[in-house]
Amino acid sequence: MLYHLLYPLANKFIGFNVFRYVTFRSVYAAVTSFGLCLFFGGAVIARIQALQLGEKIRSDGPAGHSKKAGTPTMGGILIILAMVVSDLLWVRWDSKFFWLTLFSILWFGGIGFVDDLLKLLGNGKSRGLSSLWKMMAQIVGAILIVYIYMAVLPDDFALKSSITLPFFKYPLNLDVLYPLFAVVVIVGSTNSVNLTDGLDGLAVGCTTFAAMAFVVITYVSGNVKFSDYLKIINVPGAGELTVLCAALVGAGLGFLWFNAHPAQIFMGDTGSLALGGFLGTVAVIVKQEMLLIIVGGIFVVEALSVILQVASFKMRGKRIFKMAPLHHHFELSGVPESKLIVRFWIVAIILTLLTLSTLKLR
Repeated sequence: MLYHLLYPLANKFIGFNVFRYVTFRSVYAAVTSFGLCLFFGGAVIARIQALQLGEKIRSDGPAGHSKKAGTPTMGGILIILAMVVSDLLWVRWDSKFFWLTLFSILWFGGIGFVDDLLKLLGNGKSRGLSSLWKMMAQIVGAILIVYIYMAVLPDDFALKSSITLPFFKYPLNLDVLYPLFAVVVIVGSTNSVNLTDGLDGLAVGCTTFAAMAFVVITYVSGNVKFSDYLKIINVPGAGELTVLCAALVGAGLGFLWFNAHPAQIFMGDTGSLALGGFLGTVAVIVKQEMLLIIVGGIFVVEALSVILQVASFKMRGKRIFKMAPLHHHFELSGVPESKLIVRFWIVAIILTLLTLSTLKLR
């Protein structure tokens, strides 16, 4: 909005010319979303407490989690509001990718909101949306996103069905399989972040580091010169997503202010599904779906631990881990929660650096 209001005034006052630059607007999108989280965080926590929307702790989980019962949840609303307001202020409204990504945040966040609400209103008797309904809603959202994405790409864009492979110069064309692949990426990203959200600050911290990587990736993907130099797919208009990724970085850090151990608020499925859907959608738009495996390595491992645990128990009647997802296995192995979270963050930072290195190593 500010771009459309102030940039036209640059011919009268040259200082307004800064609004044309994605880098400038990205920095202030991050600052804005961070400030919004800090400013409204206390009020949101107090309001959720007043409504008695406290977390219900699983009886079969780590014993140490019982003290977290009653902690305000559905804090993902704060992240979403901070991101949306910041995006509306700093993003160019004529960007089709902006509206598509905004839709992904609201759609998947909406699924999480309904799921959280059903759990809370059920007084511990409801597990929220059934797995079938939740998955169906995610698939419908992903199909809509991929369909719209393919439709808004320029007609002369020859790489609609191609993806970039890390460490390789040339893209891989999936042809008719691409839409299915893109749907799997978005749904997989959504659920992987959701599974990682089990410790104070774990999921939002790892998501913030991944968003930092995508700040760079979206910028170079939308820049003709940089993308040509780095030999990655140039997606016209994708540079505007840099502002959205920066807003996520700010909102993630702002929420972490309250979510760090011991957490004053949990983001719930409202936040984890919205963030996972956002990352998956951005990765699809900039044709860097495979990089999501590296930058989101923590999410991938957490999801795989659940898959392996379930498969092993059904096929062999034995568990591989003491408890899945993987972070609960380490908890039950005696690793203190705060130390475990920081170690996962360290791994996430290393994966972020590795991801950025792949842009040059081809």
